[in-house]
Amino acid sequence: MVRARQVAATARREHGAVGVSAGQQVSSRVLTVPNVISLLRLLLVPVFAVLIVRGDDVWALAVLAVSGASDWLDGVLARRLDQVSRLGQMLDPAADRLFILVTLLGLAWRDVVPLWLVVVIVGRDLLLAALLPLLARHGYGPLPVSFAGKAGTFALLYAFPLLLLAEMPGWLGDVAAVTGWAFTWWGVGLYWLAGAQYVLQTRALVVRDKAATDETGTTTQEAP
Repeated sequence: MVRARQVAATARREHGAVGVSAGQQVSSRVLTVPNVISLLRLLLVPVFAVLIVRGDDVWALAVLAVSGASDWLDGVLARRLDQVSRLGQMLDPAADRLFILVTLLGLAWRDVVPLWLVVVIVGRDLLLAALLPLLARHGYGPLPVSFAGKAGTFALLYAFPLLLLAEMPGWLGDVAAVTGWAFTWWGVGLYWLAGAQYVLQTRALVVRDKAATDETGTTTQEAP
């Protein structure tokens, strides 16, 4: 029974993350074009943090725009160049979440957004982090990003520069404030919808593994 569980866990690791589409090859390569783009996006996080704290809003908006464009670009290139990798599956969402966290903290520090928004968004990420040890015990890596999760992330990454732009006086600031908060509410809703999906998916995997383990144990005991 133990051997069967080890074989199953090894097979899951060899086939990459749960939910990889049929026919999609997930490599263990490190140096790929999408991974380089994701690494550059990670390097922009501290740059953005300094800019937003110093109040250099124009440059901060430029960095956010570059980050959003690179987030779209690395996904497109990964598929078109057939360079989907395990490292990329971790780097891409990590860069997104770091940008969201740093932007939230910076905007909250400047009183652009309320503290409860930080708690709501960070709380969802803490929930997903709590699932990782359970998944690891069953031989799984991090769950792949769902459509709702990606859509929520995009909505939030669009919302934050608009909320920053809302600090400007006049009609431009007013329009940016309305649009920015619309994207914020959509983003929060989709973010938590994806969180619920991840919880349900984790539960389904654990239940399925437990059933498979029980069945294997029964078969082993009945074998002559």
